Amino acid sequence: MIRIIVVGGGAAGMMAALSAKNADTRVILLEKNEKLGKKLFITGKGRCNVTNAADMDILFENVCTNPKFLYSAFYQYDNRAVMDFLEQNGCPLKVERGDRVFPVSDHSSDVIRALQRALEKKGVEIHLNSSVKDLIVRDGHAAGVLLDDGKTLEADRVILCTGGVSYPSCGSTGEGHEMVRRQGHGITALKPALVPLETKEEWCRSLMGLSLKNVSVRMMQEKKEIFSGFGEMLFTHFGVSGPLILSASSFYAKQKNREQIQLYIDLKPALTREQLDKRILRVFEENKGKQFKNSLSGLFPARLIPVMITLSGIDPEKRTGEISKEERLRFVDLIKAVPLSVTGTRSFAEAIITQGGVSVKEVNPSTMESKLVSGLYLAGELLDLDAMTGGFTLQIAWSTGHLAGVSAAVPE
Repeated sequence: MIRIIVVGGGAAGMMAALSAKNADTRVILLEKNEKLGKKLFITGKGRCNVTNAADMDILFENVCTNPKFLYSAFYQYDNRAVMDFLEQNGCPLKVERGDRVFPVSDHSSDVIRALQRALEKKGVEIHLNSSVKDLIVRDGHAAGVLLDDGKTLEADRVILCTGGVSYPSCGSTGEGHEMVRRQGHGITALKPALVPLETKEEWCRSLMGLSLKNVSVRMMQEKKEIFSGFGEMLFTHFGVSGPLILSASSFYAKQKNREQIQLYIDLKPALTREQLDKRILRVFEENKGKQFKNSLSGLFPARLIPVMITLSGIDPEKRTGEISKEERLRFVDLIKAVPLSVTGTRSFAEAIITQGGVSVKEVNPSTMESKLVSGLYLAGELLDLDAMTGGFTLQIAWSTGHLAGVSAAVPE
């Protein structure tokens, strides 16, 4: 019987343990926390966006780093397989805007329960409060693990699913990277990703808590576009956040030189400049005789109006009929591109995922086995793989975890 140890009870680890367990394997799942799926529990603000129901080409398009590495993993265990698995294990799902998939209950705990039920049914041995200190490697082959309490556990194969370094309160503190580094693996630079952005502008603070829906954002460095997207964003006391900004942050993190990066918010993406100019003209006509500061109530959320007035450079006391064409066109340009200067990201403590990790050049994409240590398999956020918001990151965890587990269970 093949003895397999899985280190880490998150999404990738639970899936690896499930796919590794069969009649010819004994699978031991080690989790350092007091319960499984601690990070999964808080994913999607507690709702858990389990995957994305889009076609396969869209899945690949939304992987930011090393999408080609995921070819085997995604095709062997795709989004439909994830959805079928969860529903068959008592967690009904629904598809929302942007093909995002959630449990019908909107409770991440139902996803975790479905995984736990499957683990118990399959006979996976679960050890909680079991922290792994290091790998045991003999003659270039993974032979077990050393626990924090000094005990050793022998194994024929080891699957490492220890996550990155984001949300360290959930247990992802980078020890997996250190374990494989000691075995000669290269770790690419670790950066916070899917993380809020800090901006220079003070006016963001006055809008703290204001959410903008159906806006588009462009991130530029001089004349080069780094990112563009459409969706929802949020102003905070330090800058900006929300799904659209989190996706933008992954592309910001990839920039070697982060000087002079600007974010431009298009408040009316459905309108061309010409259409917007006509609308502004109509607004000014309808509010003839009113001061500029009192004529914008139908255009923007109330809290945004004073900011837009200040940024426009138009005298707030000016009557709408007195506003020149030049001023009006500048105002149209502002609405189509409200500028923000990005100064950095928030820390790993607020990052949904980690960008960077174990170099995929040193991992077999067909099996997830290390090319440096036989019998050692790597999956999930530990690897140099990351994706945009919308369920794509969890799909990476499910797919790589599944492939690692299936591969580890193959007899020599």
